[in-house]
Amino acid sequence: MRIFVTGGAGYVGSHCVKRLLAAGHEVVVYDSLANGHRQAVDPRAGLVVGDLGDAALLGSTLAGGRFDAVMHFAAWLDVGESVREPLKYYRNNVALTIGLLEAMQRTAVRRIVFSSTCATYGEPDQLPLVETMRQEPINPYGRTKLAIEWLLRDCGTAWGLGSVSLRYFNASGAAADGSIGEDHKPETHLIPIVLQVALGQRSGIKVFGNDYPTPDGTCVRDYIHVDDLAEVHLRAVESIQAGVAEQFNVGTGTGHSVMEVIETARAATGHAIPAEVVARRPGDPPALYADASLAKRRFGWEPRYRNLREVIETAWRWHRAHPDGYR
Repeated sequence: MRIFVTGGAGYVGSHCVKRLLAAGHEVVVYDSLANGHRQAVDPRAGLVVGDLGDAALLGSTLAGGRFDAVMHFAAWLDVGESVREPLKYYRNNVALTIGLLEAMQRTAVRRIVFSSTCATYGEPDQLPLVETMRQEPINPYGRTKLAIEWLLRDCGTAWGLGSVSLRYFNASGAAADGSIGEDHKPETHLIPIVLQVALGQRSGIKVFGNDYPTPDGTCVRDYIHVDDLAEVHLRAVESIQAGVAEQFNVGTGTGHSVMEVIETARAATGHAIPAEVVARRPGDPPALYADASLAKRRFGWEPRYRNLREVIETAWRWHRAHPDGYR
C-alpha cells in the first residue's frame, strides 16, 4: 500500500514508518517538524514538510499521492499543557483533524489508523481497562482524542470511512537497532526524564504525588514498547474494514508505578537517580493499564517486550548514544 503518515517525524510515528517500510509499503510523511525531527524519518520514505492547517498543501499532497490509507499521529500531547491551554489542544487536535478528514473525503482515501489514547477513559472504576468501559476523560487532551474517535465513527456511517483507533498506553523505549528514539523538547515523558538524570542532564526527578491509592502511592501506568506499537499499527492498517470504526487498547496488561520505573532505571543504568516527591499534577489518574486481548484476537498481535527493564534498556542505549537527541 501507499500510506500517508501525519506526524511521521515524531516519536511513535517514526517507528511506525520504519516498520511500514520494512513490510514493503510505500510511505510519505507529512510533518511540520514543530516537534518532529527530520533525522528520525527513514530515508526510504518521502517527506513533505507542512502543517495540517495548510489546507492547500495538504489537499494537493493527498490528491497527487494516490494513497490507500492514512496514519494520523500529528497532535499535541502534553496533558498538563492541555489543562492550561485547552483552546490550543482543541484547535490543533480536533479542528485540524477535521481538515484532514475533509481532504481524505475529497481524494477518496477511505482508510485511517488513528493514534488515540487510554486518557479517553479518565479515572476508571476498575482495572484493567477494556474497550467497553465508559469514556469520561478528565483532561482536554483526552477529550480531544475522544472527539476524534466520535468523528471517525460518524464518517464511517456517512461516507464509508474505515478506521482503527488505537488507544495506547505509555509509549516507551527505542528502536531495537538503535537507529531512532525519543526526543521531545521539552521532555514530558517519565522514562526519558529519568534517563536524563542518569546522564547528568538533570539533578533529579520530581515524583508528582505519593498519596495515590496505589501500592506505593505513586501513579501506575502501562509501558508499551514503541516497536510493539509499530507492529500493531502495521497489522491494523492492513486489515481496516470499509465503513467500520474499531477501537482497541494497546498495552502490555501490566502496570508499573513511578517509583518502580525509577528503581528499574537505577538498576539498568547503574546511576543513583535522586527523586523528590512534590505535589500531584492536575489531570493524572491514579492508575491506568490495559486489557489488550481484543487487539490480540483481532490482529494476531502480542507485545514482545514484557519486561520493564528490557524496555528501559533500549531507551538507555538510545539516550546514551544520543545525549542531545537528534541534534
